[in-house]
Amino acid sequence: MAFLKRLGFYLVGLSIGIVFLTLFFKKKSEESGASFCYFPNCRTLKDIRSKTISYSDEVNGLLLDKQIDSSNINAFLIDGEVDFGRSDTRSEPCKTYFIEGQVNKREAVLKVRNCASKAFVESIVF
Repeated sequence: MAFLKRLGFYLVGLSIGIVFLTLFFKKKSEESGASFCYFPNCRTLKDIRSKTISYSDEVNGLLLDKQIDSSNINAFLIDGEVDFGRSDTRSEPCKTYFIEGQVNKREAVLKVRNCASKAFVESIVF
C-alpha cells in the first residue's frame, strides 16, 4: 500500500476519533458540571467556593444594611482576582487571601480566611 494511501487512512481515523472524544468529553462536562481550573487564581477561588462560607460581624452588618448582598460576595468568588502578593498562602491552619473585584461598580477588596473545612469572610474594603 502506498504511503499516501496509508497516511490518508490514518488521518481519517484520527479525525473521527477526535470528533468522538470531543463529543464524549463535552457531554461529560455538561452532566457533571466539571470545569478545568489550572491557574492558581481559578483553583483558589474554586476551593473557597466549595466550602461553607461564614461572615464576620463587619460583613454581616454590611449585609443587613443592604450595602452588599450575598450575590456580590459570590461574584467575587467567581470573577475576582486573587492578590497573591498581599495574601498569606503559607500560614497554618488557615490561609488568608485578598480578592479584588467590584461591588455595585465600585472597586473593593474581600479578605477571606480559607481553612480546611470552611471559608471565613473577614472584611470588605471599598
